[in-house]
Amino acid sequence: MKLDLLIAEIGSTTTLVNGFNLNDCAEPVLIGQGLAPTSVLAGDVMIGLTAAIDDLKGRLKLAKLEWGEFMATSSAAGGLKMSVHGLVKDMTVKAAREAALGAGAVVKMVTAGRLRDAQLKEILALQPNIILLAGGVDDGEEEIILDNAEKLSRLQWDVPLIYAGNSALQREITHIFKESGQEILVSANVYPQIDQLNVRPTRKLIHEVFARHIIHAPGMEKIEQMLSDQMMPTPGAVMEASQLLKDELGNLVVIDVGGATTDVHSITEDSPGIKPILLNPEPEAKRTVEGDLGVYVNAQHVWQLLQEELALDEIRKISPLPRDQQEESYVEILAEKAALTALKRHAGELRDYYGPTGRQTIAEGKDLTAVKWIIGTGGALTRLQRGREILQSLKGTRSRLLLPPLEAKVLIDRDYIMASAGLMSKKYPEAALSLLKKSLAVEQGQALPVI
Repeated sequence: MKLDLLIAEIGSTTTLVNGFNLNDCAEPVLIGQGLAPTSVLAGDVMIGLTAAIDDLKGRLKLAKLEWGEFMATSSAAGGLKMSVHGLVKDMTVKAAREAALGAGAVVKMVTAGRLRDAQLKEILALQPNIILLAGGVDDGEEEIILDNAEKLSRLQWDVPLIYAGNSALQREITHIFKESGQEILVSANVYPQIDQLNVRPTRKLIHEVFARHIIHAPGMEKIEQMLSDQMMPTPGAVMEASQLLKDELGNLVVIDVGGATTDVHSITEDSPGIKPILLNPEPEAKRTVEGDLGVYVNAQHVWQLLQEELALDEIRKISPLPRDQQEESYVEILAEKAALTALKRHAGELRDYYGPTGRQTIAEGKDLTAVKWIIGTGGALTRLQRGREILQSLKGTRSRLLLPPLEAKVLIDRDYIMASAGLMSKKYPEAALSLLKKSLAVEQGQALPVI
């Protein structure tokens, strides 16, 4: 059998392959799916990919399987480690950080203002895979940004730097880093004007750097040779799929509970009631990654969070793929706690302050109160029996958090293809949207009853 397209999702704990026939994008079909544990610890991610392909062949009852194109997303190398440096914490630094997270990077260090010697030493110790330098609105502040560029250029190491600050300095910044021999990539300003964010051009550059970095996972160079298109970080691919769905369905939030992390992607406009009191602008498309919330690698930490609330026994040892009903019940408990904790961290909240005219209420952070759809993807929420119930529990008001409303509807990525569809959308957007709607049980722009 020959597939039109095979897409692999190489995660921290599991490797998934999806086989598609596109039929000229008119009637794309998911032919089958294979799954296996990721084999980073075995020293070669190719082992896990081969096992996942063998699993797919077994499910399809095939002795041989071929494909026309092969694409892949990955987070198996631990993600793209970044440091972000801007000017004002609540403005350019925030915008730069949103660009990094939305692209699938793992932000390990953030600084605001003029870089100090101690911070430069911290960057050296961190050894990021990429540095993002921002600062200033267009034609605004220059001195501190130039000083930071000079200091970073003197680090003299082989780490690419993206400049996404004051556009008036692009030529000068480029010259500084070329003089030092350091790779410099220039993007549009992430914060071109007060209260305006422009993060998508920078996200695109981060994707390009990721494609170069990911080969450092053991055995990834073999997979790179199979690719017919550029590899993308899995969270970045999920963001692409989320954007595609938002354009079709409206405001949404996507929850992805994984083995090591829990990601939340929201693509939503502010509600009319919150927008006038929002203290600082938030990007329409926002991603947060909670590196301490996972149902396998970080299972013990999530269990400890639960023990703070409930009297629980010690968690038993579990496998990347639940082996029985008891293990699945453990994972469901972990997934619900991880999803709720991650969403609460992602959402903004209402705050009161007192001034000359008395008490006033302001909103800070991401407003999710206009969300229409809560979508579950990832291995946990799409495969656990209580996946839909877990997502239902995320709705409503808790204290003063700006969470999705009670009327928001729940959808499950039943075919577990959001990352694959997001990657596919770069070349085959119509096919990707069609497959996503089938997976979510959405037809002609309307969702089937799900609650």
